[in-house]
Amino acid sequence: MFAGTNMAQEFYFGADQSYVNEMEDCGATYKENGVPKDVYHIFGDHGCNLVRFRLWHTPAWYDNLNSGKRYSDYADVKKGIQRAKNAGMSVLLDFHLSDNWADPGKQVIPAAWLPVADNLPVLQDSLYNYIYGTLSALDDEGLMPEMVQIGNETNKGILLTPEQNQEWVLDWERNAPLFNSAIQAVRDLSEEVRIMLHIADPSAVSWWMDQFHQHGVTDFDLIGISYYWAWHQPTDLDETGAIIAQLKAKYPTKDVMIVETGYIWTTAAQDQANNIINSVHPDYAPASPEIQRDWLIDLTEEVIESGGIGVVYWEPSWVSTGCRTQWGQGSHQEHATFFDFNHNLLLPGGIEWMEYAYGLVSTEEQSGDPDIQIIVHPDQRTFRLKLSPDSDLSRLSYAVLDTSGKVHAERKIEDPAAHYRLPTTPGVYIISVRSKDGIYSQKVSVH
Repeated sequence: MFAGTNMAQEFYFGADQSYVNEMEDCGATYKENGVPKDVYHIFGDHGCNLVRFRLWHTPAWYDNLNSGKRYSDYADVKKGIQRAKNAGMSVLLDFHLSDNWADPGKQVIPAAWLPVADNLPVLQDSLYNYIYGTLSALDDEGLMPEMVQIGNETNKGILLTPEQNQEWVLDWERNAPLFNSAIQAVRDLSEEVRIMLHIADPSAVSWWMDQFHQHGVTDFDLIGISYYWAWHQPTDLDETGAIIAQLKAKYPTKDVMIVETGYIWTTAAQDQANNIINSVHPDYAPASPEIQRDWLIDLTEEVIESGGIGVVYWEPSWVSTGCRTQWGQGSHQEHATFFDFNHNLLLPGGIEWMEYAYGLVSTEEQSGDPDIQIIVHPDQRTFRLKLSPDSDLSRLSYAVLDTSGKVHAERKIEDPAAHYRLPTTPGVYIISVRSKDGIYSQKVSVH
């Protein structure tokens, strides 16, 4: 991977789209500039390169809602992953390890496993087979996610009985083997899938990472953090950045992401479902689409400067419809989506956070080593290099990135006369060539 002022490592601009299929079945039509448009195309066109989906074990409670169709089960998640991959996006699959919402205050074991909740070896086996089987089935369909979460906001641990969930139970003799069995299931199927552990509240993450490591849960790749100002104040943006930097310093082999965040664009409501976020930061007020965007930009700048690799927005498409949740009709988050109450994309608005120029790639038309020229052949969608006679080929390599920083191609240059292919997907790309004297980059458009 290249490094330097002209480009940086891949950064994930993510969106949790777990509600999209349900909202569309409930009649929602997403629009941009008043024109209906596939929501994945909307997000892709504005820089989204990662989609997150939650997976519940057996969400039977859906049987008594609306049409009785279940969502965030395997069939629904499979459909969502297919849509994300068709749009060219990476996928983060979030195993909730529950039949219903899992969060810092609720980690209830799936009903199917309750009879073996106190038989640790059998429960480990059930967990292993569930994760291995789910990922194996997705792999057979060509839908393997790039990342998986072992649990969601696991501040209480995982797979608690209803009785255990009523109190604060952190039994590491049970907790650690369960996490390790889940991790092993992923590793046994693929060494390429990256594994995330997820904790809510930046101020709690360092303690939890220490606990994981002290109890032998170490074979994971990513530290995922939930950070919402409404729930995690007074922890500010700069403090969150400092926590990420501390985690990177203490655990240099782990990458860190804000895997859930959200900010409201209005204090109004469209329906009778109580909205779950009701406060704004005093420096980012009053609530508006532009303020929502600015808060996300400033958070992302902190993450980048602190060494984090991504920010994922929670439920930017959970618009209001006539359907019901477990608690009311409509959406509990319509005031924090990226869409207005007519399901039209808010521009200017929060989604523009993904397009902001963070300095992840060069915005110069040309820069760097004057002894290198990039010759683009638009008709063939290829490029070649024109080098000075004394160029040192042993030190030459190139990469092609999109404007979000995602690397589409990267290789050593062995034959400067060869033609190298550009991506076929329309968009703006940066070709960057590194020599012993520095980096040369050029922006190109693929139509």
